Amino acid sequence: MVRIDAVRADITALSVDAVVNAANGSLLGGGGVDGAIHRVAGPDLVEACRPLGGCPTGNAKPTPGFGLPARWVIHTVGPVWRGGHAGEPELLASCYRRCLEVADEVGARSVAFPAISTGVYGYPPADAAAVAVDSVRSSPSAVEEVTFVAFDDRTLEFYRRLLRGDS
Repeated sequence: MVRIDAVRADITALSVDAVVNAANGSLLGGGGVDGAIHRVAGPDLVEACRPLGGCPTGNAKPTPGFGLPARWVIHTVGPVWRGGHAGEPELLASCYRRCLEVADEVGARSVAFPAISTGVYGYPPADAAAVAVDSVRSSPSAVEEVTFVAFDDRTLEFYRRLLRGDS
């Protein structure tokens, strides 16, 4: 059974086996979490991403962590929010499932997830947190510890309520 926690923290500073990068489809850097991970990991990260040829929405690809405390970065591309009727929940759930599968492939036992798609992609944070928690709880994996990393207190509280079982 996976241990799941939620914290408000800088994902680039966490000592976990893998951090998940909420990337854009090119995997070559961007803003928000993506930009922060690329800045801390250093220029080797973009060089490792180039030969991957990008990543489709809902999928995930690994690279080394380079300058990060984490050994791995698992890049995933979340959906852009279009009102919730364009397959967004299924694509977001796929991000979490694929990240856990990739974590298994690289041997990561602890994984930190940001709030995928809730920044410039506009996914409502409460809805995204529900998809995240449900997806991690229902996905078979050898990962032993998952940490949901919130960038603000409001998002953290969404995760904590869901983890406590509050409605």
